[in-house]
Amino acid sequence: PFNQRWASSLPMNTVVLFVPQQEAWVVERMGRFHRILEPGLNFLIPILDRIRYVQSLKEIVIDVPEQSAVSLDNVTLQIDGVLYLRILDPLKASYGVEDPEYAVTQLAQTTMRSELGKLTLDKVFRERESLNHNIVNSINQAAEDWGIKCLRYEIKDIHVPPRVKESMQMQVEAERRKRATVLESEGQREAAINVAEGCKQSQILASEGEKAEQINQAAGEAQAILAKAEAKSRAIKLLSEALAEQNGGAAASLSVAEQYVAAFSNLAKESNTLLLPANTSDITGMVTQAMSIYSTLAKPSGRLEALSSGTSEKQSEAPPSPSLSSQ
Repeated sequence: PFNQRWASSLPMNTVVLFVPQQEAWVVERMGRFHRILEPGLNFLIPILDRIRYVQSLKEIVIDVPEQSAVSLDNVTLQIDGVLYLRILDPLKASYGVEDPEYAVTQLAQTTMRSELGKLTLDKVFRERESLNHNIVNSINQAAEDWGIKCLRYEIKDIHVPPRVKESMQMQVEAERRKRATVLESEGQREAAINVAEGCKQSQILASEGEKAEQINQAAGEAQAILAKAEAKSRAIKLLSEALAEQNGGAAASLSVAEQYVAAFSNLAKESNTLLLPANTSDITGMVTQAMSIYSTLAKPSGRLEALSSGTSEKQSEAPPSPSLSSQ
């Protein structure tokens, strides 16, 4: 039987032939390669020409059987895949290899074993795309002489031993628990930081409010003291002016008598203990005593003025001190 791959059966060797689209018919004349029939109308010489191979130029899908491979960390894996091919040169595909399908399938299996041996189990699952790319490059380098180009290679399933699968599941669960614990701790830390920042800001605001309150209170007390002092100075000034006028002493005596009577009337209201003078009925004597105290306090100021004026007069009458002359 004639060798044919991925195409229809061999047609009858007649004079007039119609080649379908996306197919290449390899013709031999007297046992040697003669030409490749293009799609459309073609003519052959009976007996001399013979159609030996029919190659399909469509994309071909080959199911790579499941095989075992050992990873870099000595884990045995069962892997199968799908291979996508296309014939670029029908001549090389017909005469370059006896069975292109079998050759490409074996090449894909051996390449997959060698590539898996370079990776650990974890990287096999993470780097499936790079693994497929490496297998395609390796197949294209070897299949170039066969007129075949590998378009894609996809890994369908990866089966691991049951014990390894259980350990991987435990590892995944532990990793998830670790992430959950880390996230929970980070959340608690953020919450504690937020609470501490809030307490700090509240304390700062409270201290600033207390500081402002104390400043305002001190300013108010200072203004009150100044107002009281100014009022007292004005009162003293007015009192001194009133005392300097005529009948000022009589007015002062009347004021002292009124204050005495008012203070004496409030003694029994504010305390249970009473301090009474020996002669409570002699109000005139008390007023006289108060006025004598006032007169006594007012005399030294007059004496000081007299002393200061006398001292200045004596200094003006004193003779100048003699000066010493040098010989």
